[in-house]
Amino acid sequence: MRVVIQRVSKAHVTISGNTVGSIGNGLLILLGIEETDSREDAEWLAKKIAAMRIFSDQNGIMNLSINDIKGEALVVSQFTLFASTKKGNRPSWFRAARHEISIPLYEQFVSLLSLAINRPVATGKFGADMQVSLINDGPVTIVMDTKNKE
Repeated sequence: MRVVIQRVSKAHVTISGNTVGSIGNGLLILLGIEETDSREDAEWLAKKIAAMRIFSDQNGIMNLSINDIKGEALVVSQFTLFASTKKGNRPSWFRAARHEISIPLYEQFVSLLSLAINRPVATGKFGADMQVSLINDGPVTIVMDTKNKE
């Protein structure tokens, strides 16, 4: 699994002009799933994100987690995170998981993250053409991959 995590003051997802997911202060998480991902990847990622100290404390130091600030989370599926640009000018997504693998893992990740942060997680709609709006706070943007746990 690969994610782009953005600390936001607010974010929302619309489909055909209708808002389907919206949050205030918290994390916008763009989630890509590849064929070799598993529930263990989703578990590790949800726990890691919930504990990550990327929110500022009273001294302006990134020392607080999403749980510490009682922040919200919005998860948006994004298969394009697995774009291969090695050959030619048109990206290939051969590493992105098929729907029969990615949909259950996406749903598991959302559920596991919800448990890890003790609140509901907002989402987009898997596979839909979505418009994502956000105000990146900081800006703070972090990229993580469960196959490269740095």
